[in-house]
Amino acid sequence: MSRVVVVGGGFGGLASALRLAKLGHDVTIVDQHDLGGALLPVRGDEGFVWDTVSHTLLPAVVRDLFRKTGRPLEKELELVQLDCLREHWFADGSSLVLPTGRSAQHDAFESLGQGLGRAWVDHVASFADDWDVIRRGYAEVPWDPEQLPRDLASRLDSRETLARRLRGRFRDVRPRLVAGQAFTMDGHALRDVPAWAGLSAYLEQRFGAWAVTGGAGALLGSLVRRLDTRHVAVVRARVRDVVLRQGRAAGLRTSEGDLDADVVVCAVDPRSLPALAPLVRRTSPAIPPAASYVGLVGDVPDVPHELVVHGETTLVVRTLGSAPPGGHAWTVLSRGRRDEDPLTALARHGLDVREQVVARVDLSPRELVERWGGTPLGVSWRGRRTVRERLGPRTPVPGVYAAGAHATPGSGLPYVGLSAALVAEVVGRAERRPTG
Repeated sequence: MSRVVVVGGGFGGLASALRLAKLGHDVTIVDQHDLGGALLPVRGDEGFVWDTVSHTLLPAVVRDLFRKTGRPLEKELELVQLDCLREHWFADGSSLVLPTGRSAQHDAFESLGQGLGRAWVDHVASFADDWDVIRRGYAEVPWDPEQLPRDLASRLDSRETLARRLRGRFRDVRPRLVAGQAFTMDGHALRDVPAWAGLSAYLEQRFGAWAVTGGAGALLGSLVRRLDTRHVAVVRARVRDVVLRQGRAAGLRTSEGDLDADVVVCAVDPRSLPALAPLVRRTSPAIPPAASYVGLVGDVPDVPHELVVHGETTLVVRTLGSAPPGGHAWTVLSRGRRDEDPLTALARHGLDVREQVVARVDLSPRELVERWGGTPLGVSWRGRRTVRERLGPRTPVPGVYAAGAHATPGSGLPYVGLSAALVAEVVGRAERRPTG
C-alpha cells in the first residue's frame, strides 16, 4: 500500500484523495483551512447561506467521481438541470435569456434581430470538433506535452485568440459579450484566451447547467462523509514544502511535522510549494471578482439562477442559496469599478433591492482568496503557452502529481474533477507490500 499525501482540501484535493483511496492507497489530506475550498458556503446573519459554486457543466464528471469512489451519486444527492443557462442585460436596454439546446438558442438570439440566431448556432457548432480533439487528447487522458497528436497540437499551438474569432464572426457586440462573459468575469482578457477555449459555449449548449439540490454545501458534505468511508486521514496544518530524497518526493514538510509519503498530490497553487514554484514561475493566478452576499426579504424581482448585467462594471447576480421563510439569498459579483456599491449599480439598471436587505457579507478578491486558501479560478490565460505552463497530471518532480484549478485541464468544477481522474489514472492501483 503506497502512502499518498494530498496537499489541499478543495474539490480537486477531495476528489483526488477519494479516487486514490479507492485504488488501495493510504491517503492523507493536509490543509490549514476547512475542507471544501470554494465549495464552502458563506453563512450570514438571519439564517442566510450563499453558495459560491452555483452550478456545473459536464454532470458526468461528478457522477463518475461518485461511482468510482463508492455509492452512485443518485444514492446520496440529486443533480437537476436548470431551466436556462443565464439571462443577459445589455447597455442598450435589450436582453437575452440563454436557454440550453441548439434550436432554443437560435430563437433566443433571433429575438435580437440581424439574423444573430443562425450566426450564434454556427459559432457554437464550430467547436464540436475542438471539443472532441481536446477531450480525447488532453482533458480526459494523461497527456505528454512533447508528443502531441497532430490535431491536438494544431489547436493548442494556434495563435488565434478568442477575441479575434469573436470579432470575425459577430459585428454585433452582444453575442461577443455573451461568448466572452465567463472569461472576463474570471479576470481574463479575451486577447489572451486561445480561440479553442471558447468551446465552453458548446458544452453549455450540449449539456446544459446542472445544480445539486441543497447546493454546493450538500455536495461537500457528501464528499467529506465519504472520506471516512474510504479511511482518508485529514491533517490540519500549514504545508511548508515537499520533502525530496535523491530528487524524488519522499514526504511533506508541514507546520505540525514531516509526513512520509511515496506520492504527493499538489491540489493547490504550486507556486506555494518551493519545490514546484520554479516550474510555474511564468504563471499568475486568476483573481476572483468582488462578491457581495445579500439576504433579502419581501417581494423581489423574479430573476433566473444567474443574471449578467453588462456595462462599465459587469455584474453577475446568482440566486442559488438558502434563506429563511420569506427570504432570498442573492450573490452579486462585480468586475470593474471599485468605487460604486454593486447594489447601487444594480439599481441604476432597474433592479433595486436595497431597501430589502437584512443581511449582507462583502468580500474583496483578496479576502476571498484568503478564505479559500487560493483562487479557484486557477491560472490566468496568457495566450497559447498557458496550456503548457500548467502542471499535471505529472510534474517534472518524480513522485509529485498535480490536480485542481491550477493543473491540467484547468479551472471549473468539471475540469477540476477531470484533473483528479487523470492523477488517479497515472498513479494507478496500490501495490501490495510484502508482509513478514
